[in-house]
Amino acid sequence: MEIGIDSFASAMYGSRSLSSVDAMEQLLDRIQLADEVGLHAFGIGEHHKKEFLDSSPAVILAAAAAKTMNIRLTSAVAVLSTNDPVRVYQNFATLDVISKGRAEIVVGRGSAIESYPLFGFDLKDYDALFKEKLALLLQIRDEEFVTWQGKFRPSMHNQPVYPRAVQEKIPVWLGVGGTPESFVRAGTLGLPLMVAVIGGETERFRPLVDLYREAGKKAGFKPEQLKVGLHSPGYVADTNEKAIEEYYPGYAELWTKVGKERGWPPVTKSQFNASVAPKGVLVVGSPEEVAEKLMRHSEALGGVDRFTFQMDNAGLTHQQLMCSIRLIGEKVIPLLK
Repeated sequence: MEIGIDSFASAMYGSRSLSSVDAMEQLLDRIQLADEVGLHAFGIGEHHKKEFLDSSPAVILAAAAAKTMNIRLTSAVAVLSTNDPVRVYQNFATLDVISKGRAEIVVGRGSAIESYPLFGFDLKDYDALFKEKLALLLQIRDEEFVTWQGKFRPSMHNQPVYPRAVQEKIPVWLGVGGTPESFVRAGTLGLPLMVAVIGGETERFRPLVDLYREAGKKAGFKPEQLKVGLHSPGYVADTNEKAIEEYYPGYAELWTKVGKERGWPPVTKSQFNASVAPKGVLVVGSPEEVAEKLMRHSEALGGVDRFTFQMDNAGLTHQQLMCSIRLIGEKVIPLLK
C-alpha cells in the first residue's frame, strides 16, 4: 500500500491565521520532508476560498518538484468540470517535465462548488460538464493531435497539445464521493479510483468498490489495472492519547463550521469517538494503531493500493504536522511493509 498526504494549502491553524507567504513556505517544507522520509505521494486540492491557497495546485506542485526527488505529485482533486482540459493537461505535463515523470492527476466534479459561478458554469450541468471534459482530457493524454467536438468547449480540429508529458500516460485517477454512477464510470474507463471517505464507517463503501471492479472487468481491464485509493482525515502522534488530544479540538471546530454551511449538526465528542473506533473513518492514533487501521480498511474494501491522509485543516501547527509526517514515513510505512 502506498501512503501519501493531501493538502488544501490552509493558511489557518485553528483561530490563528498565517500570512500567505509563511503558510506556503511551511507547506513546501512539509512536502520536502514527506519526500525525505519515504512517503509515496503528496496531493494538493483545489479551492477558491480565502482560507486556502490551492486555487492553482499545479503551480504549488511545480515548486515542490524542485525541492523533491522521488515523491509522486498530484492534484487532490482538480475540479475538472470548471477547468479547460487542454490547460489541465498542459499544466500537469509541464509538472511532469519539471519533476522528471512524477506527476499524476486526480480529477473530480468537486464537493465545493464555488468554482462554478466564479468561472461562469451552471450547476445544472454538474455531471454533463464532467463527463464531457473527462473524455477530452483522456483523449489529449493519449493523442498528440486532437480532433474533438462537444457542447461546453470550442471544437478542436487536428490540433496538437504541448508540451507532452515525460510519462507515456500521466496517471489520471477519478476522485469519487458516494454515487454508484461515479464508481461504474471509473471502472468502465479503467481509471484508478480515489475514494474520499470523511464520515461513517469505511466498510460501507465496499459495495461501491465492488461495482467499480465489476465494471472494469466487464470493460476488459485486468485486476491490477483497477487500483483503489482511499482518502480520509487522519493524524499520527507518538501515542493514541496524544493524537486524539491534539487532533480533536481543530477537527471539531472545522466540521462544526462546515456543518453550519451544509445543514449538519455540530460535532460531538461521542461522534468523534465513533469515528476513531476500529471501523470508523478517522485514521488517528499511534503508528501501531494507524497501521492496524489501514490494514483493516484495506481488508474491508478488498484491497487498497494507496491511502492519503488529510490532516492540515484541523488546527494543527506546522511542527505537529512535521512530526506526524516523520512518524508516517519512519514508523507507519515500515509497519505496513
